[in-house]
Amino acid sequence: MKIFIDTANLDEIKEIASWGILDGVTTNPTLLSREVERTGKKPEAILKKICSMVEGPVTAEVTSKEAKGIVSEGKKLKRIADNICIKVPMCKEGLIAIRELRNEDIMTNTTLVFSANQALLVAKAGTNFVSPFIGRMDDVGNEGMGIVDQIVTIFDNYCIETEVVVASVRHPMHIVEAALIGADVCTVPYNVILKMLNHPLTDVGIERFLKDWSKIK
Repeated sequence: MKIFIDTANLDEIKEIASWGILDGVTTNPTLLSREVERTGKKPEAILKKICSMVEGPVTAEVTSKEAKGIVSEGKKLKRIADNICIKVPMCKEGLIAIRELRNEDIMTNTTLVFSANQALLVAKAGTNFVSPFIGRMDDVGNEGMGIVDQIVTIFDNYCIETEVVVASVRHPMHIVEAALIGADVCTVPYNVILKMLNHPLTDVGIERFLKDWSKIK
């Protein structure tokens, strides 16, 4: 399973990329605005820098609500770098825009997906990635991973090439569950990636090995 980092923070991306485990980056207007405030850089400059730090897709979200505007924004964003992937909202206008962007060979990631029906529609429209928001579904009493399981099964049934991106991840077990289901990608906040490193038995083991080794030095 691929791991994307869900942030626009340049320091966080640089650190995780240095581990050699990063396959891509997902951003949104909220994440970008935070980095603009932190660095004083323009959004386009931040996205260009991110694209130079990773080889995989870097998603940049549009703000238009109409297909024409989505396509126009998408084309403009695509000029930033070849690995830019346009993040399009799940809606009727988004479906139209996805098809037009696909015809222009521009990658899309459809966001704010909360059902298998929505995922099937955007896949048929030609999106490259579909992002079910599991954490937000869990927050309102729905079982988010159950939706991911449905989407993965449907896509497997019909050999649909659209990749399933598990988004709105809250904790490391979401990542394990996504991998067990067979999701293609998990996009993970920086703090959750750090939590994936840790286990108390690992810490105890390292301490014991070092203690034993110190006895013979």
